Amino acid sequence: MRTTHLLRTALLLAMSVGSLGLMAQSGTTGYEYLHIPVSAHSAAVGGGNVSMGEDDPTLMFENPALLSNVSDLTANFDFTSFIAGTKKLSAGFVRQIGNRGTWAVGAQYLTYGKMTETDQTGAEIGTFSASDIDIQGSFAYMLSDYWSGGVSAKFLFSNYANYNAFAMGVDLGLNYYNEEIGTSVSLVGKNLGGQIKALYEKHEKLPFDLALGYSQTLANAPIRLNITLDDLTRWKNINFFQHFILGVDFFPSNNTWVALGYNLRRSHEMKANGSSHWAGFSVGAGLNIKKIKVGVAWGKYHIAASSLIANLSYAF
Repeated sequence: MRTTHLLRTALLLAMSVGSLGLMAQSGTTGYEYLHIPVSAHSAAVGGGNVSMGEDDPTLMFENPALLSNVSDLTANFDFTSFIAGTKKLSAGFVRQIGNRGTWAVGAQYLTYGKMTETDQTGAEIGTFSASDIDIQGSFAYMLSDYWSGGVSAKFLFSNYANYNAFAMGVDLGLNYYNEEIGTSVSLVGKNLGGQIKALYEKHEKLPFDLALGYSQTLANAPIRLNITLDDLTRWKNINFFQHFILGVDFFPSNNTWVALGYNLRRSHEMKANGSSHWAGFSVGAGLNIKKIKVGVAWGKYHIAASSLIANLSYAF
């Protein structure tokens, strides 16, 4: 009884933390933490952006095809302070192969902190920890001067108290990027796969997401518009406009960016007493200093708390 209660408590607490805010949009699968943005720039324009043609290694977690835009020998380190005491660390390394190929390795570590352990009567008998780990390898290839394709293989490990699970997933991405006219269009299928070893009796699904993205830099102004349609295979209880994520970038100089974003479905689902309390809004900024790039983003993923994401990249 105690073992079963402990496992159910771990599942309830860990998965409920991961499913708040943005993650609440998919709520019927496991591994919802995969929806938490790694890229501060993507988070700043609403999260889930798959089409920004940037020299940013963190975007490989959104769309592996975007690796084709990343400089050779680039490393990144990331930190996310999420809600309910949840924190995430991530890192990646990018290496070019010849004139058209690019590969990368990346990892995410999400910890939910300490949780209270109880027996079958509800009496507290101690604490335990819960965490999720994503280790992935990615490859992108320039199919032509404007088209690139990419694939990521993910190995997902969950550790809740004395229980563990393992799953495998694949991301497939396609990107069209014409720098001369400032246009980028992407189509991505994320988290294809399934759980191989379950925490308990039931095998959890991966949160499959089909996303379409469009980014356009204006010809006569240092502004880029971003439109993303995500979760395009799920329409039950979701109207057409709630699939939209809108974002805008401002470029005060060649070395800086400022961004704003609005996630329509996140705002709709987080409404309480007629107000979303700014849930769905996000803002961020970045600075490039020679080989170093820094990005920071703030977003409301739940009406009760906000999230902070910080990226640091270095090109050797």
